[in-house]
Amino acid sequence: MNETAAAINEREDFIATKGRRKNTLKCDADSIAGCISQRACVYCGARVVLNPVTDAIHLVHGPVGCASYTWDIRGSLSSGSELYRNSFSTDLREQDIIFGGEKKLAGTIDDLVAKYRARLVFVYSTCIVGVIGDDLAAVCKAAAVRHNIEVIPVESSGFIGNKSAGYRAACEALLKIIDPVDRHDAAASFAINYLGDFNLAGEAWIIKDYLARMGIKVNAVFTGDSTSATIKQAARVSLNIVQCAGSMNYLAGKLQELYGIPYRQVSFLGVEDTAQSLRSIADAMGGGEIRAKAEVLIRQETDRVMPVIKQYREKLAGKKAAVYVGGGFKAISLIKQFREIGIEVVMVGTQTGRQEEYDTIHELVTDGTVILDDANPAELERFMTGQGAHLLVGGVKERPLAYKLGLAFIDHNHDRKHPLSGYDGAINFAREVYSTVCSPVWKYTVQKGGV
Repeated sequence: MNETAAAINEREDFIATKGRRKNTLKCDADSIAGCISQRACVYCGARVVLNPVTDAIHLVHGPVGCASYTWDIRGSLSSGSELYRNSFSTDLREQDIIFGGEKKLAGTIDDLVAKYRARLVFVYSTCIVGVIGDDLAAVCKAAAVRHNIEVIPVESSGFIGNKSAGYRAACEALLKIIDPVDRHDAAASFAINYLGDFNLAGEAWIIKDYLARMGIKVNAVFTGDSTSATIKQAARVSLNIVQCAGSMNYLAGKLQELYGIPYRQVSFLGVEDTAQSLRSIADAMGGGEIRAKAEVLIRQETDRVMPVIKQYREKLAGKKAAVYVGGGFKAISLIKQFREIGIEVVMVGTQTGRQEEYDTIHELVTDGTVILDDANPAELERFMTGQGAHLLVGGVKERPLAYKLGLAFIDHNHDRKHPLSGYDGAINFAREVYSTVCSPVWKYTVQKGGV
């Protein structure tokens, strides 16, 4: 057993400590049996990407529990239709599993289209559908002809992989909706698509406002506050920007391959990354006047928020944070964002990080920082307490663990109600960290690591 002291021997290659071993970390692999992985299933990965499409019917072909688990799974906001907030299911039962569920699926689609008059239906496959072998594509194709609308099968049976496979299944579904265009027409457009933002607390609107101030129009967001109409026109842009690489890099790559649309990675978490991303977008769109407008925006917003952030930084000096989030891009941005408010990240992990993202994480953190891929609760507990963390940033599954250990917690999950993107998001983040870490409740805990 090496210095990682993993409880399950097979997990050792997924854990590294900077400065103690070679910079290699195994990732993008199936979870180790018995470790109670934090990852979600393929279906869930597809659902979290597609659910913010506001005017679509989202029909889950499977047992009702799958639809219940993911009902309104994203806290995404809409400027129009609220249809996406419904969760529909074919509610497969024993008889359906024995004799097949295709007839029930066709009837459910007919009923929903008649009631809601939607132009787009997503039909998600689940584990049981993969087992019984229903021909999802054939049923959807027939329904599309019958109703003269788009009925898109989402091949997300849970047994075919992990959450990352669900992201790809969602991107494949989105590609089926997009109208093809000539490469020259796409290049001539002076608009962009914003990939990997789900408008959790109006964040897509914040970034749209920034870009409008720079003279750039956002054609479509994938998929926050999006509609079937905006998605169909997604190939008519000259640039794609990608925030959540894990969920949207595949789509960006396919749009580049099919229509010659270049893409750039961005992050709007924290003052540093927001400024860098706005400059990168301006340069990709030709620089000049757009870059000049970007600089004015950056200066105005930075001057506005930095005095506030400085006040929080002084109060948070010496605190340590642990990070466990879904994607590598978010972890990287959080390391920088914590640095802006004077907090050192001493443990960082992701569910779906890629090798290049872990390489960047390794460069950003200090010696002694523990880096994990696809961690389990036992590992999180061991390393958070061992590293002396005062705070954990994670999702809904990690909240109880942090509180049981007597640690502060910051929710970076799907259902939060305050924006964390852009300059106002940086203030919100600093304020939330301060109010949580410096809460008087912690004086009532017996000791660090227990209550």
